[in-house]
Amino acid sequence: MENPKTPKLENQICFPLYVIAKEITGLYRPFLDELGITYPQYLVMMILWDGDGLTVTHIGEKLFLDSGTLTPLLKRLESKGFIIRKRKKEDERVVEVFLDEAGKKLQQKACEIPGKIQEKLGIQPEELLHLKDTVLKILNKIEK
Repeated sequence: MENPKTPKLENQICFPLYVIAKEITGLYRPFLDELGITYPQYLVMMILWDGDGLTVTHIGEKLFLDSGTLTPLLKRLESKGFIIRKRKKEDERVVEVFLDEAGKKLQQKACEIPGKIQEKLGIQPEELLHLKDTVLKILNKIEK
C-alpha cells in the first residue's frame, strides 16, 4: 500500500536542479578539455580573471568551497602553470593566488565558451537570465 506522504521524485525541486547542473556541466566538458582544465578549475579561473591576487579564503567564499576542497584544485592549476600561490609576507597564514602568464592567455580562449554553451542549449539569452535570477533568488533565501 502506498503512503500518500512518501515524497515522490517528480514532485521535488531538488531533482531537476541536480540533473540540470550535472547536464550543463557536462556540456562544458569538451570545451574545457581543449583548455586542459576541469569545470571546478574553470570556476576558479573565472574568479581570478575578474580579480587577480585574491586570497584562498576569498575564492572559497565566492565558490562556496572550503579550503580542504579548494587547495587541491589550486595545486593542480599551479602545476599546470596557470596560477601562482604566494603566502603573504605580513601574515604567512594567508595565501594569495595570482594568474601566471599561461592563465592570462587561457582567458582569451575561455571567452568563447559561454556563447558556445548558449548555442548548444538553444535558449534565448533573456530566458537564461530569468532562470539565473530565479535560481539566485532561491540561493539567497537559503543562505539567510
